Amino acid sequence: MSIEIEKILAAAPATSRGQPTQLSCDAKGERIAYASGKSIFLRNIDDPSVCKQYTGHTTATTVAKFSPSGYWVASGDVSGQVRVWDAVEGVNTKGEYAIISGRITDLAWDGDSQRVIAVGDGRERFGHCFTADSGNSVGEVSGHSKVVNAVAIRQQRPLRAATVSDDSTMCFLHGAPFKFASKATGLHKGFVMGAVFSPDGSVLVTVGADRRIQLYDGKTGEPTKQVGEGVHTGSVFAVSWAKNSKRFVTASADQTVRMWDAESGQCVQTWRIGEEGSVNVGDQQVGVIWPHGRSDGLIISLSLSGDLNYLVEGNDKPIRAVQGHNKSITALGVSSDGKGKTLTTGSFDGNVCSWDVSTGAGTVVEGQAHSNQVTQFASGAGQTYSVGWDDTLRTIQESTNNFLGTSVKLPSQPKGISATSDGHTIVALDDSIAVYANNNQLVSQLPTDFTPGAIAAHGSFVAVGAANNNTIQVYTLDKSGQLSPAHSLTNSTAAISALAFSPDGAHLAAGNASGKIVAYKTSTSTSGSWEVATDRWSAHTARVLSIAWNGAGTHAASGGLDTNVHVWSLAKPGSRVKAANAHKDGVYGVAWVGAADNQKIASTGGDAAVKIWGVKGLQ
Repeated sequence: MSIEIEKILAAAPATSRGQPTQLSCDAKGERIAYASGKSIFLRNIDDPSVCKQYTGHTTATTVAKFSPSGYWVASGDVSGQVRVWDAVEGVNTKGEYAIISGRITDLAWDGDSQRVIAVGDGRERFGHCFTADSGNSVGEVSGHSKVVNAVAIRQQRPLRAATVSDDSTMCFLHGAPFKFASKATGLHKGFVMGAVFSPDGSVLVTVGADRRIQLYDGKTGEPTKQVGEGVHTGSVFAVSWAKNSKRFVTASADQTVRMWDAESGQCVQTWRIGEEGSVNVGDQQVGVIWPHGRSDGLIISLSLSGDLNYLVEGNDKPIRAVQGHNKSITALGVSSDGKGKTLTTGSFDGNVCSWDVSTGAGTVVEGQAHSNQVTQFASGAGQTYSVGWDDTLRTIQESTNNFLGTSVKLPSQPKGISATSDGHTIVALDDSIAVYANNNQLVSQLPTDFTPGAIAAHGSFVAVGAANNNTIQVYTLDKSGQLSPAHSLTNSTAAISALAFSPDGAHLAAGNASGKIVAYKTSTSTSGSWEVATDRWSAHTARVLSIAWNGAGTHAASGGLDTNVHVWSLAKPGSRVKAANAHKDGVYGVAWVGAADNQKIASTGGDAAVKIWGVKGLQ
């Protein structure tokens, strides 16, 4: 057997309210770079499922910028580290440099792809200039008294750079080596969020929380004029120039992206994101980029919700929105059609997305979602059920990809959920097991003398992991929804953390907190013993978080807190394959997708990404 990555249904850019999010495009206008979690994603603009993930950072990343040559990416994180690495494959770190003692907020390359300026929130200094290949100092960033939010370097000679800060000023630097030349004060009245030189180097523009758009001479740094006074009604977070240096676009908290003529100062076009007349915090625009290598005039803006909006002149609404998660994905489900064409994912912040496996397109499930972490999904009869830390049971209508209007308030926090083919939904709670009918009406609730954890159901059997005594309690479920104790499995030496029945119900796989998985042969007789089919699936080095069987019931996939995905064989227990470091911070969900003769594995995890893996040579 072998396993290899086929596609990454990438995470959305990480955003933070009240702060700009930096975006970057390569010189050809083919890929966009952004930070999400502890990773940097390089994503194809036309086909977002074509993606590279850089995982070299050990703390949360904040910014990534392509070099003008397109061969390198510089990225920064919250610890003040900047890494320079290969942009083609997303690996091969060229250099790692400790720049400041706090968060990196922005980076800029010079026109030769040799020098980088990194700025942010440090203690001793707010930024530094260095060479990309060796980290040698090529100047200093000075003149600011508070965090520096953005930096820009003029791509022509003589080299110039500009930095903007929470101290309401713009500092102009001459280089190289870069050194303080002048300071613009009294123009912006609040935090200055963005600064960009025009591609021809003639104009510098800054934007800020005071809604001001200020232009400067690109060579001298002298202020020239203010543009669009009173037009934006919210903080302006980001700005980006067109390739011809005649126009630029701004992104604002007022939910709009506006295109400006630099010469006349007139607003040429406005795009409003979200429903007309509605005020939705998630529709605030916190980032924008105008790719220069394209002929279609595409502009990409970023919503606070993490949506990438594709904008073109002449259309007043986005022609496309690329959606996804920007928090850890904690739950993964597969549609109930049995064909594995659609995935459902839920994240730490309660967002739920639906994914088309073949195209890689992701859409947010509309309706009243969870307000907190999504715990688990279960599907059946055209519906997907979810439970979360907001102590609710919610239902998604798969045909419309919407949450149904009603939700069930649970008596305590749910630990897991499973569904049976006859329409029952079983929820493991703090001290009981609740059974709901297909209309989400409570049918029965069985108190337990143990703390329920993982749960799985098939046919008339319901298996529940006991978190406090390392056992698996098996119940029978009658047609009226009543549970009766049937078996107690005591083979585990650690708390049961994941359970899964094979599609034919012949086997039950149980993973525990120490990384071991045991597969049992089920017995249709209530008095029959459940024998161990294999106890050799023990390669995980940390808690098993998810298990899934393939359609034939011959192989199982598992994901764990050790960041690895394993594929196991029932016939050859010693035969296994591993996808190492599949997801940073743990693999929270695995599922088999695709046709029976060409099954693949989907996985999700702490990096907020969904990955599709090809598995060859199942035997």
